[in-house]
Order: sequence, then structure tokens, then C-alpha cells
Amino acid sequence: MHDPKLLAEAEALLAACRAAGLTIATAESCTGGLVAGTLTAIAGSSDVLDRGFVTYSNAAKTEMLGVPAALIETEGAVSEAVACAMAEGALRHSPASLSVSITGIAGPGGGSATKPVGLVWFGLARRGGAVRTRRREISGDRTAVRHAAVAEALALLRDAVSVG
Repeated sequence: MHDPKLLAEAEALLAACRAAGLTIATAESCTGGLVAGTLTAIAGSSDVLDRGFVTYSNAAKTEMLGVPAALIETEGAVSEAVACAMAEGALRHSPASLSVSITGIAGPGGGSATKPVGLVWFGLARRGGAVRTRRREISGDRTAVRHAAVAEALALLRDAVSVG
């Protein structure tokens, strides 16, 4: 069910968070909870993963994370601004130390000239710090895009723990 490489990365992330006394919240759209699912595949992850928000619809992003509907309308759900707002919202609605957000177009449909299939925006927020964002264009089918997005999210979190 889970990629062994992703599980190894999740295990390393959980250990690093434990050592640093950090907890995590996820805010996921195109990955549909796969980041949280990968983390919870590791026994004992409940001391690090506080919660995961699966906000697949625009309404869920607004209702669960407080992403302004007007922002989604003007920027689009797959945008840097929405990824940033999702990460901030996950921290606002949890006691977690860190949050990661993912919003993208996994395909096979839904892409456009300006937002192609495989475009994924990530947000990373740390309580008391600025939100960082990252844009990736991932090639492959729906499964490949989603798995690569999980790997990227885990790496972003791991970097945040390492940097401090």
C-alpha cells in the first residue's frame, strides 16, 4: 500500500520531530490525505501528527481552513496564495508546530495552458515564522503525481525540522 521509500522518509521525519519536540498538521487537496496516511502507517506517529485536513473541494478549504473564498476565486485553488493560506489555516486550526499544504492538478483532466496537469503548489508554515511555498511540475500519471507530491511534502517538513 505504501512506498517503502516514502515510509522510510516518514519514519525519519517522525524521529526528527520527536527529537525537536515538534508536531505536524497536514492540509491536503490533490493528495487526498496521503501525507497523513503515510505518516500514520508508522506505529507511534500519534505523538507527532496532530491532525490532517483533507480539503479536496474549494468549500472545504474555506470551511475547514479559513481560506477566503474570494482568494480561491481570484487566484484559483491551485496557486501559491491558496497553498500559503492552507498552511496558515492548518496552524490556526490546530496546536501543531508545523504544517504542510498541498494543492495541485493530479490529472488526467483539469489542466490548462497556465496550470497544466502535474502542477502542484506546496505551503510550509511554522508557528511564529513565515510561510514558505514551493511550486513543482510533476510528470506522470495521476498516481505518479500524487506520490511525488507526498515525497515533496515529507522533504519540506524534514528540511523545516533540520533548519529549525
